[in-house]
Amino acid sequence: MNKDAKIFIAGSNGLVGSALTRSLKAAGYHNLLTPGKDRLDLTDHLAVKAFFESEKPEYAILAAAKVGGIHANNTYPADFIYQNLAIQNNVIHEAYRNGVKRLLFLGSSCIYPKHAPQPMKEEHLLTGPLEPTNEPYAIAKIAGLKMCESYNRQYGTKFIAVMPTNLYGPGDNFDLANSHVLPALIRKFHEATLQRQPEVVIWGTGTPRREFLYVDDMAEACVYLMNLPDATIAEELTNYPKPCFVNLGTGIDVTIRELAETVRDVVGFEGALAFDASKPDGTPRKLQDVSRMKALGWEAKVGLKDGIARSYQWFLENQGNIRK
Repeated sequence: MNKDAKIFIAGSNGLVGSALTRSLKAAGYHNLLTPGKDRLDLTDHLAVKAFFESEKPEYAILAAAKVGGIHANNTYPADFIYQNLAIQNNVIHEAYRNGVKRLLFLGSSCIYPKHAPQPMKEEHLLTGPLEPTNEPYAIAKIAGLKMCESYNRQYGTKFIAVMPTNLYGPGDNFDLANSHVLPALIRKFHEATLQRQPEVVIWGTGTPRREFLYVDDMAEACVYLMNLPDATIAEELTNYPKPCFVNLGTGIDVTIRELAETVRDVVGFEGALAFDASKPDGTPRKLQDVSRMKALGWEAKVGLKDGIARSYQWFLENQGNIRK
């Protein structure tokens, strides 16, 4: 991508989008289109159509999505499937209609079957039932990557997708009711420390294993993919039936108990850990095979403890904006 290229970042204010914006600016890109929800409702087809026709972006990164943890997915399944499908349909179709040179769609590792072989390879997609607690969201993300694949097949577009593992970092959602496990733990341990609580209660048994990727690593990987030569994209990512998507992760996982212990150590909480086994665990294990991305020339750099420390520092510096 030329440094002057007009790049549309859909969802630029979220955890993922803000990291992408930081990464692109750091790499010297300055012609960025970053409209917020107040300026562009991505679920409104006519609004998205008008935006693409007036702005004519050369590249697009689709980072916008309705996201949340187990509680949010269980509580708002209709919102998760409708809003994500609407956003994807509008942005991907209008990118095609307006001649976008390359589009990158961000999915999620939850696209894989609940009992997929570990580590999960791209080829494991659609080989078994999904995890019920986030099935509507996962189906939307599968539809998005298949939409990219289908447009590539029918129209010769260069639309690719990445499936990041669990992301965390600056700009995360620390709401205890709707956030993912890692930011929720940071906030729980922080508040327990301030209130001198004797213990912190954690959902589930603590035995499920999860992989975590620092969000700025994810953003760097996306910019790297957007700059791959056309020949590489054509051979490796838009050459059906090869998967049009790649896993993004570290290739390393930890148990939820180990994660909680690491967060406890970073925050400095001195009390006990308690696990509420009446709460759902979700998928037993979600570890990605990242060999395909490594073969393309990129791998993660930020270790888990270092990433948690950076996230906690951001939380401390932004509490005034986080708390309602």
